[in-house]
Amino acid sequence: MPDLGIDVLFKGTNGWRLLEGLWVSLRISLISVIISLILGIAVGVLMTKKNPVIRILTRAYLEIVRFMPQMVLLFIVFFGTTRVFGWDIDAELAAVIVFSFWGTAEMGDLTRGALISIPKHQYESAAALGFDQKQTYLLIVIPQTLRRLIPLSINLITRMIKTTSLVMMIGVVEVLKVGQQIIEANRTSSPNAAFGVYAAVFLLYFLACWPVSILAKRLEKKWAVA
Repeated sequence: MPDLGIDVLFKGTNGWRLLEGLWVSLRISLISVIISLILGIAVGVLMTKKNPVIRILTRAYLEIVRFMPQMVLLFIVFFGTTRVFGWDIDAELAAVIVFSFWGTAEMGDLTRGALISIPKHQYESAAALGFDQKQTYLLIVIPQTLRRLIPLSINLITRMIKTTSLVMMIGVVEVLKVGQQIIEANRTSSPNAAFGVYAAVFLLYFLACWPVSILAKRLEKKWAVA
């Protein structure tokens, strides 16, 4: 039977270190998602406004995020701004800033799509029932928007968890970085450690993302919009 290098996972605290690295990835993702949800909804509302200046600014923001790779944004925030402005920024904080910047734009676009998908007759029916604008939004528009947003925002969580693997490039010791450290430390005693370690990293990412993905699919099916 070929040596798969799995034994290295059980040496010392290697397995526990991988779990700690996964927690770093999940922590960055969770904080970024919370910030993105709050700011993204506000940005999404702004995107539906007819003011040309607001439309241009929000569109430019969205296009920058879409075309700029997250790794470049990480380098700009962590390496670029520290030299230009002379401040000392923590790598995890830089990662949260970048992922929140990215997630806010994504969430804003999802919110915009959910808001404009509300049929016009919903507003007309509310007006016919005597609802004012505030009541229409609170009782009709917002509940339907949230039903459309929740499954999509859950998918955003899985994307963020997977994308946090990039933060190792700015020195954050997350699960992939820990895996590389374990491989380097055991290169002589376990030459095939790379296979076992990366297989374990894959499994950890799968276990973190799969339940969230299943929940998103169930909510999409349960709250499918006719």
